[in-house]
Amino acid sequence: MMGLMASDETRTETRTETSKSTHPGEPAPRAARVPGEVPTETGTRAWTAWTTRLLILGIVLAALNLRPAITSLGALLEEVRDGLGMSGSVAGLLTSVPPLCFAVFGVTAPRLARRFGPGAVVCAGMAAITAGLLIRPYAGGTAGFLAATALALMGIAVSNVLMPVIVKRYFPDRVGSMTGLYSMALAFGTSIAAAATVPMTNALGGHWQPGLAVWAAVGAVAILPWIPFVRDRKAPSATAPARSAADGGEAAGAETTAARAGRPAERTAEQPPLRITRSRTAWALAVFFGLQATAAYITMGWMAQIFRDSGVSAGTAGLLLAVIMVMGVPLAFVIPRVATRLPQQGPIVLVLGVCGLAGYAGLYFAPAGGAWAWALLLGVSNCAFPLALTMVGMRARTGAGVAQLSAFAQSTGYLISIPGPLLVGVLYQHSGGWGLPIALMSALMVPQIVVGVLAGRDRTVEEEAVR
Repeated sequence: MMGLMASDETRTETRTETSKSTHPGEPAPRAARVPGEVPTETGTRAWTAWTTRLLILGIVLAALNLRPAITSLGALLEEVRDGLGMSGSVAGLLTSVPPLCFAVFGVTAPRLARRFGPGAVVCAGMAAITAGLLIRPYAGGTAGFLAATALALMGIAVSNVLMPVIVKRYFPDRVGSMTGLYSMALAFGTSIAAAATVPMTNALGGHWQPGLAVWAAVGAVAILPWIPFVRDRKAPSATAPARSAADGGEAAGAETTAARAGRPAERTAEQPPLRITRSRTAWALAVFFGLQATAAYITMGWMAQIFRDSGVSAGTAGLLLAVIMVMGVPLAFVIPRVATRLPQQGPIVLVLGVCGLAGYAGLYFAPAGGAWAWALLLGVSNCAFPLALTMVGMRARTGAGVAQLSAFAQSTGYLISIPGPLLVGVLYQHSGGWGLPIALMSALMVPQIVVGVLAGRDRTVEEEAVR
């Protein structure tokens, strides 16, 4: 699959240098933009098909690591609570830690990427995930467990924000396909962690500590393909629209020519700074992101427990959670491709929302009897995440605009999502059942549909924020 996706835009080309002028004093002809080359601070380096495949591999492996820290914990939440002596409210706080960390650390990702390069930041993020997952089961006590979890989530947060930026930067004409591949890998990693954690825990002696720590091995593997990109520090242009490597546009050619001459490209059209908070579309996308994240983290943190309390065994509950997550594997590849072909994404938002409402209704009235059907419906609804990522790439024209919109939408959205899992834990503890928490989840689906339709309108944040 990676070879097919890379073949159109990543052929190795032979460059012909035109360093001599035809007549004395005549400037050298403009060097054409060569497909497969990427401008860097010191010049233009060859960007071969194998380099692109390595980048795609890095994106896939990074995506695989962005949710096991959460869903593996959800599958063993009861054992972790018993082992650490957590109450329902403290467990609710634990399930609220992911969006809190994503909001706090995600906002720093664009600044870190400008200073160190997005490849270096993602590589460091994978290292933080690995360290956090390895340390947290053996940290000793609830405080140490939370601190090590926060370390892993910090790495997830910066990678979350930078993935759309990397896709827009290196694959500007494949945003839908690459977002779909990334989202599909993310959903696959989420579902595998949910399904395999309990069996692996049993195989490793029945203790929850090694069952959680084993996922650090996947993080360690994900570090490797990003190492070659650590030194690629050139940030996306703040003014020039993101273009295909084979675009051949005049601005791109000028940039390449200037890079070959060892000087920065002159910007032909300075644009006023982007004030993202003035964009209604950015706010709608941020709220949509926050509400879908609320549903996702309630699902990842509590859904297995909901099924277990309805009489389903621990292993089956983990499989049901995995079904919810694995629905994102095919749909996360299909939905972004469909979304990029539609002028407005509102119809997709509506379909996903209706599936969510139907799933919650079934979970309320017959949680065990129709468990597999409700899992399928909630799995479809959970695919609002790849749709949100796709809209981030579509609602901005420039690479810098995508970076700013991604940071704003994700950080603001994760702040919005923080109370949800915590409130579910409090309602569960004080009501003694899941009726009120499920009613809350259903109620939140309605505004998610409304703001999703608004965020899906055919416009860009540059049109609204540059005033």
